[in-house]
Amino acid sequence: MTKNPKTAQTARTATATPSDPRRWAVLAICCVAAALLGIDTSVLNYAIPSLVTDLKPSGTEILWIADVYGFALGALLVVMGNLGDRIGRKKLLLMGAGAFGVASVLTAYATSPEMLIGARALLGVAGATIMPSTLSIVRNVFTDPRERTTAVGISGGVAAGSFALGPVVGGALLDHFWWGSVFLINVPILLALIIAGMIVLPESRNPAPGRLDWISVPLSIVGLLGVIFAIKTAARDGVHESSVWIAAAVGVVCLIAFARRQTRIDAPLLDVKLFRNPAFAGSISANLVAIFASASLSLAFSLYFQVVRGWSPLMAGLALLPGPLSAAFAAPLSSALVPVIGRAKVVALGLGLMSVSMVGLGLVTPDSSYWLLLPALIVNGVGIVLTFTVTSDTVLASVPKERAGGAAAISETAMELGGALGVAILGSVLTSVYRSGLDLPAGLPADAAEAARESVGGAVGPGAQLQGPVGRQVAETASEAFTHSMHVTTLAGAVLIAVAAVAALYTLRGVPAVIDEPADAESEAPGDAEGPGAAADGAGELVAR
Repeated sequence: MTKNPKTAQTARTATATPSDPRRWAVLAICCVAAALLGIDTSVLNYAIPSLVTDLKPSGTEILWIADVYGFALGALLVVMGNLGDRIGRKKLLLMGAGAFGVASVLTAYATSPEMLIGARALLGVAGATIMPSTLSIVRNVFTDPRERTTAVGISGGVAAGSFALGPVVGGALLDHFWWGSVFLINVPILLALIIAGMIVLPESRNPAPGRLDWISVPLSIVGLLGVIFAIKTAARDGVHESSVWIAAAVGVVCLIAFARRQTRIDAPLLDVKLFRNPAFAGSISANLVAIFASASLSLAFSLYFQVVRGWSPLMAGLALLPGPLSAAFAAPLSSALVPVIGRAKVVALGLGLMSVSMVGLGLVTPDSSYWLLLPALIVNGVGIVLTFTVTSDTVLASVPKERAGGAAAISETAMELGGALGVAILGSVLTSVYRSGLDLPAGLPADAAEAARESVGGAVGPGAQLQGPVGRQVAETASEAFTHSMHVTTLAGAVLIAVAAVAALYTLRGVPAVIDEPADAESEAPGDAEGPGAAADGAGELVAR
């Protein structure tokens, strides 16, 4: 293959840049920060029964306690990623870690539902500063393309494993301590992270960020908050609620105005030209579809293990742990495969493994042996890490280092939206199929029948209103209906992910296995010069595969 002279020159310049000698210590700090966010995202669900007994929140307050963290996090990611590019990623990460520690203490010792909601909102704000900062710091420290892929893979594997650690850590702490302990445990870890970060982390920022557009900031926040609120509310209460349509309308209008404004100002908060880059757009799309299709999987199996099988929260968490653990151990595999078969095929392979595993998991019955589920959980974890390692690395590598925070924020925001949509839509499918397949015996009391139709927890286990032979019959019927709804939902998710796997072969075709530094700060797309699959001068050398 004949190399373009400009491309070769760019590659020589990029690879000549010495890597930071502290880079692996930097990676360790960023992994710890990302792991804390993953644990905190999943641990609250296990603390809710205890805190409800203690604080006695209303039904509406319980919903806000559960949702406000995600609202604040998702709405602020774009703004915080851009802010880190401007003031410095290290500075923003350490400030966010300090705020996260303070919010963790406030959450742990909250004395009222209102105080707890406010503390959880502050946790979301702090999380929005940490999440894009970790990825952008890794992007700036690892200048060698192959090392960068490995580093992103390790970071992604740790992040994946941390989501499953939430139930395990939460279950273990709640067996011995009060509900606030699941948040208080963050504090010593964050103190160590801040001290190590001050010593080890290098500072990086965009040297010429331009003037911050203060009109874009509220448009971004209100737009994302409106859309996320509408999605989550629709998933919980249905689309008939007027608040859903009002929030959706406000959110969409603000996001349209925001996007139009970004094309007209000199220093946009979000560079929409990035989406002309097939590597960037293809990776974001693959992430969104994968998260959308698999978002309901954790919810479904949490209910399956705890309600249908009657396992404790700790046992349910341990049962799901092999998937994320396999992701953590398989993380280095992605960097080894990319030079051999290319980015498009690795992403397609990862999505394909996720699809196959979801078909296997969808075959579950009320009495399935756990050992039959274990291989599918492991394969799913491997597929997740292959997919998200390569897509995350591609997103970060496709833009100049100066814009790494903004790029990471876009990626994380897409995943937040994909997850919210997945829970809303596929979660609704799960509930709808369960209710339609529920064949209750005649003559049940109205309140017992209504509880059983509302959720499988209302028909099975401690939440069931009926005991004795009739209660067992209702429980068996509900368990069968719920596992059938899991079959339909997981199969639908598997089909969507399989389509995404095929699409990835097209959207990411021709994206270099090794993406060197873009030639200039304009972040020209790899495919702009020659069409959707071609690698242009600034993308780096196309490694034969």
